Amino acid sequence: MSVSTRAREAASTLQLCRIMGPNDANIVGNVHGGIILKMIEEAGSIVSTRHCNTQNGDRCVAALVRVEKTEFLSPVFIGEVTHVTAEITYTSKHSLEVQVNVMAENILTGAKKLANKAALWYVPFSLQNVEKIMEVPPIKYTSAEQEEEGRKRYEAQKHERQETKARTEEVVPPLPNPERHTIGFSQSSLIHLVGPSDCTLHDYVQGGVTMKLMDEVAGIVAARHCNTNIVTASVDAINFHRKIKKGCVVTVTGRLTFVSNKSMEIEVFVDAASLAEAEKGKYRAVSAFFTFISLDKYGRPLPVPPLKFEGEEENRRAEEGKARYLQNKAKRLADKERQSAAAHQS
Repeated sequence: MSVSTRAREAASTLQLCRIMGPNDANIVGNVHGGIILKMIEEAGSIVSTRHCNTQNGDRCVAALVRVEKTEFLSPVFIGEVTHVTAEITYTSKHSLEVQVNVMAENILTGAKKLANKAALWYVPFSLQNVEKIMEVPPIKYTSAEQEEEGRKRYEAQKHERQETKARTEEVVPPLPNPERHTIGFSQSSLIHLVGPSDCTLHDYVQGGVTMKLMDEVAGIVAARHCNTNIVTASVDAINFHRKIKKGCVVTVTGRLTFVSNKSMEIEVFVDAASLAEAEKGKYRAVSAFFTFISLDKYGRPLPVPPLKFEGEEENRRAEEGKARYLQNKAKRLADKERQSAAAHQS
């Protein structure tokens, strides 16, 4: 085995550990979903950039382009230690897939639980020329089947990214004094100036920073609608349509699209505009759907107040949200049946 091959294998996995403090959680002690998303992206960014720099040539930084659906399987609390494990599981010529698991450990009892699973896609860009996409060093697969499964995931995400190009529809400000439980009542926006601490070596905003802001806005929307403790349940694919440069002002807007009996789907947009180049105007940089649930003081799911719709557009978005909800529900049931069948066979 050559030195470069050994270096690549060593660079294809990573584990980060961190204890959760009061600044990471809400008032009842649940760690914010945005904090978890930021840690997931940091681990993915490190392992991707490290792997892509095991070859000769220009140095590069791996940029996040997509996050697959992320499930929040168990809540994480103040005082627990998170173990974030990232592994490169597929490489194409110009992109790589990183699968990340988050384990939460109670250091008083030693108990561990799987909190999150996610898959992220990165593309390496040259430090010398930010427009130049670098080639990705290949990884070694344990079998031809593993490589083929990775190729299928690559083709699927590539197809979905092409189908879900940036949604350019404007987010209409709510009317004054909107009625409670309407979309306008809970719709919220956050404005943030991108500074040096938010950015990569390229001076473009880190994906984890953007995802944390998106989760915060979605959480505000959910809390306004329910007026209870709320937590992130899942995030549909997050698509990074365009880069956001240092010095840009980002406007992160969230609005409810659909509610079931126990969950809320919130559409979140990130629009960016350069302060130095105002003539270029605002553009849609990131979009995603977040799902939140409402909890009582014992951490049990509560019924969600029905959503009141006003106009054809809101009804159309609600029908689309319902279709996504039913599709995700069917997938969860199918996964449970598969796992049950596998357990019986073993």
